[in-house]
Amino acid sequence: MNRDLPEVGRALERFEDARFLRGEGCFVDDMQLPGMCHAVIVRSAVAHGRLVGIDASAALEMPGVLAVLTHADIAAWCSEIPVRVGPVPGFEHFLQLPIAVDTVRYVGEPLAVVIAEDRYVAEDGADLVYADIEPLDVVADMDRALHGEVFVHAHRASNVAAHYEVSRGDPDAVFAKADYVRKECFHCHRHSSVPLETRGLLAQWDAATGRLSVWGAAKVPFYNRRLLAQMMGLAEDRIDQIEIDVGGSFGSRGEFYPEDLLIPAAARRVGRPVKWIEDRRENLIAMNHSRDIDCELEIAATREGRILGLRARMRTDIGAYARTTGGIVSAKAASFLPGPYDIANYHCEVHALVTNKTPSGTYRGPGRYEANFFRERLMDMMAQDLGLDPAAMRLRNLIRREQMPYPMGKLVPYEGAAEYDTGDYPAVFRQALEKIDYAALAGLRGRQVDGKFHGIGMACFVDSSGAGPAEYARLVVRSADEFDLYSGASSSGQGHETSFAQILADELGVAAQQVRVHHGSTTGLAHGFGTYHGRGLVMGGSAVKRVGETFVSQLLKEAARRQEGAADDLRYERGAVMNDRTQQPVLTIRQLCEEAAQGSEMARELLEADGSFEQKVVTFEYGSQIVHVTIDPMTWVLEVERLVTVGDCGTVINPLIVHGQVLGASVQGLGGALLEEFVYDAQGQMVCGSFADYLLPTSTDFPRVEAYHMDLGPSLLNPLGAKGVGEGGIEGAGGAIANAVADALQSLGVEVVALPLSPNHIARLVREARHRSLSDGLSGASDPIA
Repeated sequence: MNRDLPEVGRALERFEDARFLRGEGCFVDDMQLPGMCHAVIVRSAVAHGRLVGIDASAALEMPGVLAVLTHADIAAWCSEIPVRVGPVPGFEHFLQLPIAVDTVRYVGEPLAVVIAEDRYVAEDGADLVYADIEPLDVVADMDRALHGEVFVHAHRASNVAAHYEVSRGDPDAVFAKADYVRKECFHCHRHSSVPLETRGLLAQWDAATGRLSVWGAAKVPFYNRRLLAQMMGLAEDRIDQIEIDVGGSFGSRGEFYPEDLLIPAAARRVGRPVKWIEDRRENLIAMNHSRDIDCELEIAATREGRILGLRARMRTDIGAYARTTGGIVSAKAASFLPGPYDIANYHCEVHALVTNKTPSGTYRGPGRYEANFFRERLMDMMAQDLGLDPAAMRLRNLIRREQMPYPMGKLVPYEGAAEYDTGDYPAVFRQALEKIDYAALAGLRGRQVDGKFHGIGMACFVDSSGAGPAEYARLVVRSADEFDLYSGASSSGQGHETSFAQILADELGVAAQQVRVHHGSTTGLAHGFGTYHGRGLVMGGSAVKRVGETFVSQLLKEAARRQEGAADDLRYERGAVMNDRTQQPVLTIRQLCEEAAQGSEMARELLEADGSFEQKVVTFEYGSQIVHVTIDPMTWVLEVERLVTVGDCGTVINPLIVHGQVLGASVQGLGGALLEEFVYDAQGQMVCGSFADYLLPTSTDFPRVEAYHMDLGPSLLNPLGAKGVGEGGIEGAGGAIANAVADALQSLGVEVVALPLSPNHIARLVREARHRSLSDGLSGASDPIA
């Protein structure tokens, strides 16, 4: 195939899309195995109570019901699910068992598993399982969790799962002498990823061989296999954890959930393959929630708008248990409050609290989305107080290129000190201002034109990506034209089958279409870590580059041995090792394939290679988002007229994939800022258990997102020079939207300190502003909405 151009940097259409467009994708619910039966999870309908007992007799009498499993049936395999990442001290006391024993702590907690011949019988059987639960008082909000007398975990006599502080510089000193100080309280609401495909698993136990096979979407299959092996008393190599096609993840699949033990345990108990597919209500009450942070944030500055310091107190609602993603959300929110700005003095106190809600985990841009909303909103408030243009004020405070690498200090309790690696933050922000034509739009700020209020909002962000410690890859050459690449990174739509192929193709001098990428399975590779925290390309892609380099090195060494001459005369080019003096090939991939086919063990070994990439520090992508909105005062419906996102993610492997990542993330950010919200009542019952109440953005809700990439230098921390890109588009959206709404409604005295900003929430803000105006004795002023 034509190899005139390098593959890296080309906007190739994703190879994996072809099978999806033909309807040939294979998701877990598409899989069928002989003798397969179906499982339904019986879940608690009570947010907090003592589990007296479970009566499954009626269900077991139903024709087609094979078994009903409770904790007593699988107790030997049930141990607490540990924290995988973000091990904040204290969380180890609030871990979850896969199935409830004595106490239920949230609506949706697993109580029993019904296994039946088909899904319909299993559902009917689940309805007949009676759980005797004595209700206990409920902790449904953070105020009661922190100050109340009801404890979610009675043995701890506290609802504080973790309490810690992070700081740098001397914030108290600068606050004492600052020209300007302002404090505000903010809230970022509870919502989550809600992927198109709900969770599901298919497990098969082979008693004859003692092997367990598990199919399903898992971002961390190697971790899940290791933990499942420990729980079920099996050797790791007796379990095959296989990720097939995935209908979205965005953070929520990076877990070992209770069902990841319950379904394999059910398969082992009944001796038949067991499939479980989550319905949408289950998905909304049982899959990880996220966000849900209160932040009291205080800023100190000069009268010219130069930020001197930040002080914060943060509370995070982690739900009923500490899940495997541990303290990531609260820790990252605390560490990223200073953001891309030159703020030398900073302190934050963090409380992570348990409540009787669905456990919380990560959602795209965990902690950073929230921190950006808090900080960017307060910065606009400061600009208004000081009579400054918000764009000019940001440019005055953004970290400059010559300050790189910029030390962050140790702001995450379970990580070492970090530093922003490379970048030109002001240049990216200026580009965003230019792309949206801020100079022209500035005249619309806060004005009512054609009956609608216009507002401009902006936010700058920086995001860590490429979490270590390592990633692995394996190359198997099938022929001179076929290359199988096995990656420890999993994929849930990031385009690895294309971008990884491009990276390897350039190393081998072949076309990307000749590379087949296999991922998310423990069967083709000995080790792997998975895809999360923007590490897929940074770590997984770097491992791919390393395996290509290793393979080429193997060929060069073998060619040197065969010619019995100096290796300095040899170079690798397009599948062949060439001698520069003779301009003749010494060894080719095709030649090795022929030797292997004739039985040469050495040739077979040379046609395989392993590679890895290890890194303890992370890279930092960064960017800016600016949005222009209009608000209809008759309905308070907000329309996004334009959204511009400009970012720098280092070396771009595939511009088309980068563009798609930014578009998708931006729309998710808008959905979270304007529509999505998990709401609970005082009894811990979620009142939005379907898409009639939990609203998601559709293709008609928002305009075309304008996404631009600036290549301002590669990262120096990995061989690709790459930074993450999957989370950048979401992270500034909440702050930009909030600032735009406040800007549009400034004449009404509206103060925006919480998300989301749905029409009913905006209407409430207007009512509150009107009430304040009347209370302040300003009722005689003209009312533009009268």
